[in-house]
Amino acid sequence: MTNSLASQIDRTGTSPVRAGLEIDIDAVESYFKENIDNFSGSITVTQFKGGQSNPTYKVEADNKAWVIRRKPPGTLVPSAHAVDREYRILCALQQTDVPVPKAFSLCMDKNVLGTEFFVMEFLNGRVFWDRLLPDMTTNQRMKIYDALNNGISTLHGVDANEVGLDTFGKSGGYVDRQLRRWGRQYLEADDERIPEMDNLIGWLKDHNPKNQETSIVHGDLTLNNVIFHPSAPDIIGILDWELSTLGNP
Repeated sequence: MTNSLASQIDRTGTSPVRAGLEIDIDAVESYFKENIDNFSGSITVTQFKGGQSNPTYKVEADNKAWVIRRKPPGTLVPSAHAVDREYRILCALQQTDVPVPKAFSLCMDKNVLGTEFFVMEFLNGRVFWDRLLPDMTTNQRMKIYDALNNGISTLHGVDANEVGLDTFGKSGGYVDRQLRRWGRQYLEADDERIPEMDNLIGWLKDHNPKNQETSIVHGDLTLNNVIFHPSAPDIIGILDWELSTLGNP
């Protein structure tokens, strides 16, 4: 899909829950009554339009809102869509200066909504789906990307041991594993080989740094996985932590 076409697709806000991803409204209400503080009233549930591999829903009741992030139904790749890992890192980072939504409750009982899920804070802000930010001035774009870079830097400055994430991933060899994985996927593809890509794979292997520090890495920290303040160029929440691990910043 081209950038111009992608920018024309409306991914903002919510819409009715898509077919095949419905959840039991009564079960949600019952779970919230037992597990979410200060919950009251009848609920409405909609689904966020933005593309996410883990279906994400907005739950509203009595002028309040929460978010359910749920493992998708069906047969899945083992260890993929690990909502429990997302919940764990959100809880850990709440102790730090990294802006993340508050995580309220994790449910690993598939009988409640059909798959595992967790409940987190709803953040009212802006998500930029077009990374070119065409409606902004140069100065406005600079401030947005400065904020994104500061968020990445803040994350990489967190001591995983101090926030209980020392077992969240392997402590070394991150770049080696990435090079092997992406190189293997390229070599196993049916597409025509590209000499420049072959040269690049070799160059990266030869210049892989021997000494690599380890920090928490997000795994997919793009502009559309960040919520900005409704009017200011400030990040209020970093989302979609399903690929997070320990690695080289």
